[in-house]
Amino acid sequence: MTQDKQTWSKRFEKALHPTIAKFNASISFDIELIEYDITGSVAHTKMLAKTGIISAEEGEKLVKGLEQIRQEYQEGKFCPDVDAEDVHFAVEKRLTEITGDVGKKLHTARSRNDQVGTDTRLYLREEIEKIRVLLRNFQSSLLELAESNIETLIPGYTHLQRAQPLSLAHHLLAYFHKAERDWERLGDVYRRVNISPLGCGALAGTTFPIDRHYTAELLKFEKPYANSLDGVSDRDFVIEFLCAASIIMVHLSRLAEEIILWSSEEFRFVTLTDSCATGSSIMPQKKNPDVPELVRGKTGRVFGHLQGMLVIMKGLPLTYNKDLQEDKEGLFDTIKTVKSCLEAMTILLTEGLQFNSDRLTEAVSEDFSNATDVADYLAARGVPFREAYNLVGKVVKTCISTGKLLKDLTLEEWQELHPKFAADIYEAIAPKQVVSARNSYGGTGFEQVKKEIATAKNKLAI
Repeated sequence: MTQDKQTWSKRFEKALHPTIAKFNASISFDIELIEYDITGSVAHTKMLAKTGIISAEEGEKLVKGLEQIRQEYQEGKFCPDVDAEDVHFAVEKRLTEITGDVGKKLHTARSRNDQVGTDTRLYLREEIEKIRVLLRNFQSSLLELAESNIETLIPGYTHLQRAQPLSLAHHLLAYFHKAERDWERLGDVYRRVNISPLGCGALAGTTFPIDRHYTAELLKFEKPYANSLDGVSDRDFVIEFLCAASIIMVHLSRLAEEIILWSSEEFRFVTLTDSCATGSSIMPQKKNPDVPELVRGKTGRVFGHLQGMLVIMKGLPLTYNKDLQEDKEGLFDTIKTVKSCLEAMTILLTEGLQFNSDRLTEAVSEDFSNATDVADYLAARGVPFREAYNLVGKVVKTCISTGKLLKDLTLEEWQELHPKFAADIYEAIAPKQVVSARNSYGGTGFEQVKKEIATAKNKLAI
């Protein structure tokens, strides 16, 4: 990159070292913003013409030239020069080639500092909406799977130890609600992305009579930044998005981890279909859960981008510093990663899982996860819960030592433990009844789960 090709080169006597020029350039990745850069420049041009800073004829010529660049890029005819420092200079250079000297007026009353902030917000605003659509698709796949498994039972866990049996639908719907919060959280982030820095200039505004509210309106921003220093230096919106994206990935990773466990030979709760699993290069019997494993692995990558952005911002004095160039690659990669993970997990839920009902039935029948229901049985008949709890704890200990389950105790043995036990204890501790009885709001009871599904459908307008 020669010195005379730099827009800012007239200030300098010596040429920029080629290695430094390459190190400084961002065109290799911020080309992602080109159409947003053009959109922002069109709005800026219209404002310049409206306020009389440039003539109407000049404005029309610039807008026409900018739209030509957009079309050339979409058709693959415009590939920015590798010598272009960044996407902003690349567009301005091409515009000047198309329009002549009038192209040199585009940057009047604007800095790359407010320009890049505008581009990034336009880009992120659009990507947030795309991710929210993918979240809705993910929720739909969860809902469909849940609706077909209302009365399918699965062990529930605390500390990864069997705790209480659940409706499989209820378990899946837990992730529906997590995704709902993700969807809402992105909506909140959108509000703070949707503020225009255009017109803040390098840091202090401009002496030209610009109309920042007009450009904000043209670009469909809610409002312009009220402080030019804040507008140029703010990357809260990037951090906030990366945080929201990280939380999405937490939820996907937790579900992925469970699917990995469930598909193992030790659990055998679910079998992965051939279309959503891979094999081994050496062990012919293997069927590997690569999709959830990759989701789990990519989660750390997204976390890294969030941490990186926090570290970049923590020591920056106002206003713009070149460090801020480092906000983009992590942002771009996070968006691509979150979108691909949501798409893959949606397909996995829709096409990739076959739950093994026999094994699940066996799993909820081979342990003491109905012990709480024995205590509840006594408490419902007037025995203080803590007393009932202590009694059942002793019963479980005895059963373990004798190799029995609670269902194996005779009625006589039950009544020796406490006279309140009657023949209906067997029904009360049957796995399906244990689950069905938990119909408190938000509980795993079948009727409550049906209501939960109906509410979820309303959210998705199904």
